[in-house]
Amino acid sequence: MKKIKYFYNTNTLRYEKLETPLRIKLLRVLGFISAALVTALIIVSLAYKYFPSANEKRLAQRNEALKDNYYTLDDKIKQLQAQMKELEKRDNHVYREIFEASPIPDSARAKAMQQQKEIQLVQSMDQDNLETSIAKTLSTLEARIASQDKSYTQIEGFIKNKEQLLSCTPAIQPVSNKDLSRIASGFGYRIDPVYKTTKFHAGLDFAAPQGTPIYATANGTVESSGNTGNGYGNNVVINNGYGYETLFGHMFRIKVRAGQKVKRGEVIGWVGSTGKSTGPHCHYEVHRNGDPVDPVYYFYNDITPEQYERLLKLAASSNQSFD
Repeated sequence: MKKIKYFYNTNTLRYEKLETPLRIKLLRVLGFISAALVTALIIVSLAYKYFPSANEKRLAQRNEALKDNYYTLDDKIKQLQAQMKELEKRDNHVYREIFEASPIPDSARAKAMQQQKEIQLVQSMDQDNLETSIAKTLSTLEARIASQDKSYTQIEGFIKNKEQLLSCTPAIQPVSNKDLSRIASGFGYRIDPVYKTTKFHAGLDFAAPQGTPIYATANGTVESSGNTGNGYGNNVVINNGYGYETLFGHMFRIKVRAGQKVKRGEVIGWVGSTGKSTGPHCHYEVHRNGDPVDPVYYFYNDITPEQYERLLKLAASSNQSFD
């Protein structure tokens, strides 16, 4: 039963019934609700801080796993970077300094476009996909490094056989020419002796008496021997390997046959004037990877530096070729 409160009214000198105004009642209710809300917020904050939910526990565990994966990937990247640095060092010393061969070039524009694509791809990924993509990229990088390392190992094998490489590189003149008097026509555009027009002369002409010995300028295997109808008359083509090929034309007589192995300095035939020729001489060509190159740069084994300078001037003279 609700208690009824009274108060003594000094004005009327009577006990009167105490009635609380509605405004006071509302203020009391609002105060109670506010206090309850504040208390509830404090309790919830403490609960979230000291008593995490199951979802928070799961997220915390996932974050720890992601941290562990990140550190693992970071260590792996550092190892791969160290390996790549070593491969780049070997690349500089092997390809550029020893073999003077450039690796397959990367297009700067294509590289920039690829980087942009990768950035856009990463921005569109969530954390799970990003981790998977990084792991896949690292796996691909490992495979590329293994392939590159295998390639360098093969090149190191070539270096160990450097003596063989040098023996297969043209390095002497095809005929005896100690006084350098037999250079008749050089490499480049010359006047054709038959048509009297300027044509490209793909080799050097060595004027010599018929029957003068012609020597192989490097080790190799005879690829063709005889008159093949190419204007060089009786000619010999030697595959020297490592991208080199040498041609000897207008021979009087040939000593070697196709498939025969020859060594530098070995007689392969004798000077003549067969084919499209205006006089006894030896037409000599050096091909590198299928393209003719100036043979004058491949005589460094049997002449002195002073003779080499003189030879360059003789070969550069503009004159009429013998074929």
